[in-house]
Amino acid sequence: MSRAGLTTANDPSLQDDVTHLQEIVDPETNFRAVAGFTAKLVTVLAFGLSAYHFYTAGFGVLTEVIHRSVHLAISMALIFLLFSRADSQWSVRSTISTAFFSACYLWISWKAWSALGLAASSPDTIFFWGAVAVIVFLSLPNVRGNRAAAAADKGIGITYYLMMLLAASFSVYLIVFFKEIFIARVGQPIARDYLMGALAMILVAEATRRTIGAALPAIGMFCLFYAVAGPELPAEIAHRGFSMPRIINHLYLGTEGIYGVATGVVATFVFHFILFGVVAQLSGLGQLFIGLSTAIAGRFSGGPAKVSVVASSMFGMISGSTVANTVTTGSLTIPLMKKAGFRAPFAGAVEASASAGGQITPPIMGAAAFVMAESLGIPYVELILIAILPAAFHYLSVLLSVHFEAKRLGLGALPDEEIPSALAVARQYWHLALPPIVMVTLLLMRFTPFIAAFWGIILVVLVSYVPLAARYAGMPGLVKGEGGHVLTPRRIVEAFEEGARFTLVITATCACVGFILGTVTLTGIGFKLSAAVLSAAHAGADMIAFLDPFDLIDSRGAILFCALVLTAVACILMGCGIPTVPLYIILSAIVAPALYEFGVPLLATHFAVFYFGLLSDLTPPFALAAFAGAALAQADPMRTAFISFRLSIAKLLVPFMFVYSPALLLIDFDPVTFAFALGSGILSILSLAIGFTGFAFRPLGAVQRVVLLLCGLCLVFDQVQTIIVAGLVSLAIIVNNLLVARREARGAAA
Repeated sequence: MSRAGLTTANDPSLQDDVTHLQEIVDPETNFRAVAGFTAKLVTVLAFGLSAYHFYTAGFGVLTEVIHRSVHLAISMALIFLLFSRADSQWSVRSTISTAFFSACYLWISWKAWSALGLAASSPDTIFFWGAVAVIVFLSLPNVRGNRAAAAADKGIGITYYLMMLLAASFSVYLIVFFKEIFIARVGQPIARDYLMGALAMILVAEATRRTIGAALPAIGMFCLFYAVAGPELPAEIAHRGFSMPRIINHLYLGTEGIYGVATGVVATFVFHFILFGVVAQLSGLGQLFIGLSTAIAGRFSGGPAKVSVVASSMFGMISGSTVANTVTTGSLTIPLMKKAGFRAPFAGAVEASASAGGQITPPIMGAAAFVMAESLGIPYVELILIAILPAAFHYLSVLLSVHFEAKRLGLGALPDEEIPSALAVARQYWHLALPPIVMVTLLLMRFTPFIAAFWGIILVVLVSYVPLAARYAGMPGLVKGEGGHVLTPRRIVEAFEEGARFTLVITATCACVGFILGTVTLTGIGFKLSAAVLSAAHAGADMIAFLDPFDLIDSRGAILFCALVLTAVACILMGCGIPTVPLYIILSAIVAPALYEFGVPLLATHFAVFYFGLLSDLTPPFALAAFAGAALAQADPMRTAFISFRLSIAKLLVPFMFVYSPALLLIDFDPVTFAFALGSGILSILSLAIGFTGFAFRPLGAVQRVVLLLCGLCLVFDQVQTIIVAGLVSLAIIVNNLLVARREARGAAA
């Protein structure tokens, strides 16, 4: 963070520590170690995948199904090379998990094969059941135990190469036989098509299980069971039921399942921006963000914590991962926060909560924003404008909490010698700002996201040579210092390989999300879930009416409040451990429709579920970002997670604000309504920050804190009388606290 601190980003030992921590906390980077031929094969496949996407970004994609199939074929092959078995050794948990998934794989295989009526001795049958046997066997925990598995990590057996080929085969099959399947005999699949589809479903589930664990693939398996067992289920969720071949046709041979919208957005949008982020980080862009953040926020009370908030907002826009953002910026900011006097859990929580906002911060907002723009059918430029205020609310909440905590502890700014001037930082790293500026400009000019990423990557490579070119041109003053690293051809290969690696988890989860989305479109379960939420919301509203004798909240507001609470709980639970892009796709397809029943605008529902879902990285007991912050701070993980959730309370309440007041999202914009909603929103965040901290200008009593918290919650509603009463009470407590603090200060001075 200081002039010396800025160079720690280049410290190899620090980078190794960060990488190790990220591998422990973040499943997206938990790759197996490979060497020899396998390492070379991984490099070739990963670089080839990135190069393919880079080329198609600039020169156009292939046919939709073929493009997605190429992406999935290479990605699946890499997954089975780079991710070990889901369980490393036998235990009670692994036994239960293995038994469940093995049973599911065999059930899918039997239902598909038996429905086709193939002879047991036919070549298709022999290949199919042989492949299933290999998959089931290699999904079992390693019988040799952890030590033997670790020793074998770098050298994998022939069975793993066989698994790699099987994983790629079902996508290669669609590429090779594209004309026959989708043109010559469209709508009339043959037995081999169905068998390859059954293998595709099994392999996608196993790939997801290896990358992020059992939760999401288990949901996918239950979705398949639900699609088959419809007539046998209770009337509330029953449907006519579908055969396994019909399900395979829907999920494999169309664009509603495995090769549906979820896989499509990864192959068309997400990949390019992850690749841009990796290349930009290797060029030293993170150092520019850290330096500017220190210059901007380091001079204020609680300087290190505020630097963390500002830096994380900048870095998070391009990282695409809350956990990656936390461990990268947190490795620099958390030690400084602790040194300044902040408690370890609070320091870890600040970094985690700030990092969780990067993906909602314009103008880039992470890859999920492009998916949202595509889903809603609105220009990305409009989405940027709409997202400004919600993001500002989130960071206002974190900054106010940091400020009042610093005041409570009596902490000051960073020492002057540790604060670089903004001009000095700009002179050292100005060239690194050009690629994101150009990329955002292209987006604002309504170029496609992949064109913007294409030119952004090219510019990152070019500007990395600016310091070198300046020295050779005899103009060393053009760029002070090295300004990052030169992206030589070898480092470009490394960047492309790393970029492809970081997309593997998202690809697997998005393919598995296809099970869920396909089941929703096939069975209509979405309408039944909406009806269940509507019924529960009315029941909750009746309880609120019983507890509200003064009718401060009308029936519509109470029903909508309960629906939002139920939606928030569902989003947080479903979001545990799932990357942002597939999480948004799931929530927008399954949870968001429940809010349509209450007349909530489409844009507001999508923003609401997106914000709620992102909270899963901070919400116990699956708070991955908070746990990463706790590990860096050497603090208690659960305590850090609870503080992270408290600091990000605005992210929980902001959806309530713009659902009750759509004018905050520029929907049916009216200046008076907008100003009133803006004022009540700011006062709500201020009241909650003071109430949770217990300090404004002096310590607050327990009763005052509880009243402020209640008033902060009431201020999110859209009823004028409720807002006025809550606002006046909050202001009275805050002003009284200020007057008492001044009176005490005068008394102490006298």
